[in-house]
Amino acid sequence: MGNGESSYRRYLSGDDEGMTELVRDFKDGLIFFLCGFTRDIGTAEELCEDTFVKLAVNKPSFDGRSSFKTFLYTIARNTALDWKRARKPAISIDDIAELEADERSLEEEYLREERRISVRRAMDKLKDSYRQVLWLTYFEELSNKETAEVMGKSVHNIETLVSRARNALKKILEKEGFTYENI
Repeated sequence: MGNGESSYRRYLSGDDEGMTELVRDFKDGLIFFLCGFTRDIGTAEELCEDTFVKLAVNKPSFDGRSSFKTFLYTIARNTALDWKRARKPAISIDDIAELEADERSLEEEYLREERRISVRRAMDKLKDSYRQVLWLTYFEELSNKETAEVMGKSVHNIETLVSRARNALKKILEKEGFTYENI
């Protein structure tokens, strides 16, 4: 997977295949990232779609000051923040079973090994900022500078946040009986 810049530029030039490549390359990571905001896989999928719709329809200019991935995740974060401000806690009982099934299905697909499941569950217990910084830094492999841009914080704040998040995750995992030397 490239960083997406060339695909986006091709899309802006009229090649729809560029957008198809962006969705294929970034959809899964964005869904997991957005799930950290929503705590609901179905809503995270919808916000992911909204992110790509904003990219396709609004065609925001990418100036290259950051990586394209940072640019895309910033759009996704802003989409999630807008959702949080506007959401109404209304869900039908029929939807609950479907949402739970979707979440189990996605979890089984991506987190097959017990270690990954344990880490994911432990991360769910972290406060939002810790979960987001760990996801962006370790799972999406963004640099501290890129993570700082996505989260709207300074690089120093991100370094401190990563350290605190790692310690908090380690404590949760140790309570559950796991010990890792390099968490």
